[in-house]
Amino acid sequence: MSLAFEGGSIVLLNTVYNKYKTISIVGMAKNSGKTVALNHLIYEAIEEDITLGIISTGRDGESIDVVTETEKPKIFAEVGTIIATTTEMLSLSDATVEIIYVTDYRTPLGEIIIGRVRNSGYIQIAGPQTVNEIKKVSGLMLKLGAELVIIDGALDRRASAAPSIADAAILSTGAVLSRDINKVIEETIHMVNLFNLPPIGDYIAREVIQETIYKGQIAIIDKYLNTKPINIKTALNCGHIIGDHIEDNSKYVVIPSSLVKNTVEDLINSTRKYKNIDIVVTDGTKIFIGAKDWLKFIKKGISVKVLNPINLAAITVNPYAPQGYYFEPDNLLGKMRYYIKDIPIVDVVLGGEQYGIHG
Repeated sequence: MSLAFEGGSIVLLNTVYNKYKTISIVGMAKNSGKTVALNHLIYEAIEEDITLGIISTGRDGESIDVVTETEKPKIFAEVGTIIATTTEMLSLSDATVEIIYVTDYRTPLGEIIIGRVRNSGYIQIAGPQTVNEIKKVSGLMLKLGAELVIIDGALDRRASAAPSIADAAILSTGAVLSRDINKVIEETIHMVNLFNLPPIGDYIAREVIQETIYKGQIAIIDKYLNTKPINIKTALNCGHIIGDHIEDNSKYVVIPSSLVKNTVEDLINSTRKYKNIDIVVTDGTKIFIGAKDWLKFIKKGISVKVLNPINLAAITVNPYAPQGYYFEPDNLLGKMRYYIKDIPIVDVVLGGEQYGIHG
């Protein structure tokens, strides 16, 4: 990867532009700097005269968070920007927006519409509720002239990073996660590790696993690629049942839904044969296991792979927390840089020193 530099710093937009058509910004928590990262991309796109499409999986752009009642950065849209929002949110925007397409999708905030900004200003956006709707609206925006569609992942924090939604993801992290800087680093590294889980390399096995996941089946697949579905609807509290079905020639345990701590614990306690198989989930957003438990499971020989890997294009850091505490920006950035060496890391809050990779 080779990144362009501007004044000695990496331009965040260049980590995704001309590489991906859709990019999702995912915050590890509220106030982790996700909207700041979005605005950073918008301002860089204005400088480069790039037409953006902007869509949200929830609601964003309001000056006061409707849940936490804390101040939020607004979203600025330049002339020509294509946005997806709702009929109700459109009237709350300062920008003048021409409606160019009315979708069939409805939300509690009105119908989803696609518009083009005619006079620049601040916008409020609210978007589709399902993966299929997000994909279709993103596709429409590209057809209507957007060169890059940015998906603001405002609902489930990690779900919007899924490759079923976007071509790649930007992860926003920061001081809001903890007053302990080492805890922030640990949680961020853990999320990066989950996003970077290795995919199934065997092409034929991938097809069998994909079909199993499509059917929503929890199943054991042996080394001959024979599939044996397990008659359970969820892996939650059923790790021991899954373990009882693992045989000497078993190769994969396919879990189409979420993978959680107690499932893995029960699996480990029910059989030693778990060391010979790969647990396969759709992608890294389906794993809900804390950093310490994850490391414990890996040390015990648990192997997890994914059907679809996540392209983590960049990480943004926010050294400030709304509770009033903060980290010295260079210290936070330096520590992130030390432990995460292969992904561009950008401080979009101060617009200060940034880090990236070449080669």
